[in-house]
Amino acid sequence: MKIAILYTGGTIGCVGNPLSPMNTDDFSSAFKNLITPILQQQYPDITIDFPPITFPESSSGTLDSTNLQPSDWCLMAEWVLNTYTQYDGWVVLHGTDSMDFTGPALSFLLSDCNELGFPTATLSKPVIITGSQVPLFYRASSQSALAINYNTDAFQNVCGAVASAQSGVPEVGVYFQNQLYRGNRTVKTNASQFNAFSSPNYPALGEYGIELDIDFANVLPLPTTPDTSLDTPSTLSALQKRLTYIAQNIDAFPAMQFNAFPAAYSATGGTAVIANLIDACVATGITGLVLESYGEGNFPSGNPDNPAAGATYQALANANAAGVVIVDCTQVLSGTVNDSAYAAGAWLPAVGALSPADMTPMAALAKVIILSTVAAYHGWSADTVKTLVQSNLVGEMKSVNRLDDWGQLTLAAGQSITTLDGSATLSNDPVLGPVLLRSGNTSPLWQALSAPIANPPGRLILEQDGNLVLYDRTNMPLWGTSIVPSSPTSSALVLAGSYTDNTLSLYLYDVAQQEATEVLYTGSGES
Repeated sequence: MKIAILYTGGTIGCVGNPLSPMNTDDFSSAFKNLITPILQQQYPDITIDFPPITFPESSSGTLDSTNLQPSDWCLMAEWVLNTYTQYDGWVVLHGTDSMDFTGPALSFLLSDCNELGFPTATLSKPVIITGSQVPLFYRASSQSALAINYNTDAFQNVCGAVASAQSGVPEVGVYFQNQLYRGNRTVKTNASQFNAFSSPNYPALGEYGIELDIDFANVLPLPTTPDTSLDTPSTLSALQKRLTYIAQNIDAFPAMQFNAFPAAYSATGGTAVIANLIDACVATGITGLVLESYGEGNFPSGNPDNPAAGATYQALANANAAGVVIVDCTQVLSGTVNDSAYAAGAWLPAVGALSPADMTPMAALAKVIILSTVAAYHGWSADTVKTLVQSNLVGEMKSVNRLDDWGQLTLAAGQSITTLDGSATLSNDPVLGPVLLRSGNTSPLWQALSAPIANPPGRLILEQDGNLVLYDRTNMPLWGTSIVPSSPTSSALVLAGSYTDNTLSLYLYDVAQQEATEVLYTGSGES
């Protein structure tokens, strides 16, 4: 088993008093002498290499993660892709300050999708990010030899990350304090304890007790076909070309996060602090704006009684008209955005604000920057970018409008999927079964059954053969699609488009063949 380690800098590689980062050569030498022999006690066949990488903005070649910028995400992704055929897994040693930005960024840079959000290039091996709150090595004086630092999280995190890099988990993960998390779901939640990171909206992928235990039910699936795997040379080459384009252009698509906070405004005009700040930010040339709203997605409009007359409403509307991609995240650590729950947030879609479901603001920032950058490369429209921002691409958010292997495969009784604009919903009614309704109307546009379920409730399941099947509580199939697969497949149930503009459609999609296999409803009323 061959593992590559990237030392970027950060606390894990600091020594001295005051602490300062070791250079790459000194760190890799100390690691090979002091850490590798211990790892080989557990893994006798392991080989650990330190392929070189240099961050050009630093004279030492390493960077505290505080100073990482989007172009550095590209350097790290390039490091993985350029060595993809040589190693079985990668460990990125990283400072903790911006680890929850790098995790999402690498997950988007090390994968690709089509305009519908389905994968065209996918990791088949683990890329694990870790760091520490306390340095890995200790030196009593400038003349002393390095030693392993006593009782630190650094050594434990290195051991766990190396174990995770051999696990076969085909995604970007963050390993910290005995837990392996999905990288694009991870948030730094503690600045002074060893349990510095958590994953508020998604369960851990694994836990290290006596040994590393991976819960593969929570792990992303392997590549759908060889054509989407980075083990295929043509797929790897295509993703490398895409990454080269992104690296050359990413600085032209800056985005920023913007917190909701109590600030002065006048409903009749005059001072509006938040509106002025948004205007100033847009004037700098930002192309993405990630709002960190209150609660379920509420943001001060500048006029409580008439949001459209508020200064902040106008500032965001102007930003949207200027082409800025606006995402309405929440500053609350856990939960899902539902901006329609309160009037204080229901106005946001009118100014173009997109809903991220339960995606972290850090993941939203990286996603907006990368999708905006790559749009011209793929020939995507602005509307396509906005659709993809709201779609689950690599497990970074709850799937809103589809069932698939990257989110969930079952609609239990009472559960639903909805269009991205909220104009229609497919609900699994406990008695009636699957029913497609437009917003605010109880007359079905489409339903699977002509009579109520005799033994409710029913479960709607997307099967491994690509068919959608409804079962009653006795596990008797009541209804199903009639797809005859020609080969093992991966499918998705998609509720796309909008009832409002007559583009609504409900269909099954073959991810491997990249085509619809059965249309259940279209906006024209045909089914």
